[in-house]
Amino acid sequence: MPSPRKQWFQPDSRSMDSRQPWEISVCGDLTERQADLLEHFTSVPRGSRGVVYFDSCGGSVYTGLAIGTLIRLRGLRVTAIVLGECSSAALLPFASCHQRLVTPHSTLLFHPMRWQSDEDVRLEEATEWARHFKELETRLDLLLSKLMEIPLETLAGWTRPGRFVTGPELAAAGIAALFDPFTERDAWKKVHIV
Repeated sequence: MPSPRKQWFQPDSRSMDSRQPWEISVCGDLTERQADLLEHFTSVPRGSRGVVYFDSCGGSVYTGLAIGTLIRLRGLRVTAIVLGECSSAALLPFASCHQRLVTPHSTLLFHPMRWQSDEDVRLEEATEWARHFKELETRLDLLLSKLMEIPLETLAGWTRPGRFVTGPELAAAGIAALFDPFTERDAWKKVHIV
């Protein structure tokens, strides 16, 4: 019996009310969810506002960059909330959001870029990948520093050799606002959809 096929379509975003905030969850491995995530971010009206919930270990840096690019390109006014983890490549779309919220239990892993391949790669190709990733890592570190409005030195201190940064630490650095849904009576009041 053949496996079911995914139906690819672009919803008519004109039928969505751009005044009503939307919600998207960015969870799990970005690479495995790439098509669905990109579809979600292109199905909401340009210039609209919404909330993106993060609980992602990361994935392909290109997928993270693509989501962040869509957020900015489409003029989406996004409030990001880290429910659990927002690590690695998921940091790019998180940093692209206009308002960022974390809890005392949020965790964000900053680390140097990694490359892995299951293919047999010739030395010349591996050398080119290494050159490309070094250059890409430098550009993306500058981008994260700019989007998060933190000194490059602060980012480098977290990235090399790699560090788990907590929600309170991120708030202390001025990157995100801290709220506690476990102790605050109505934590949703802290969520100001931009």
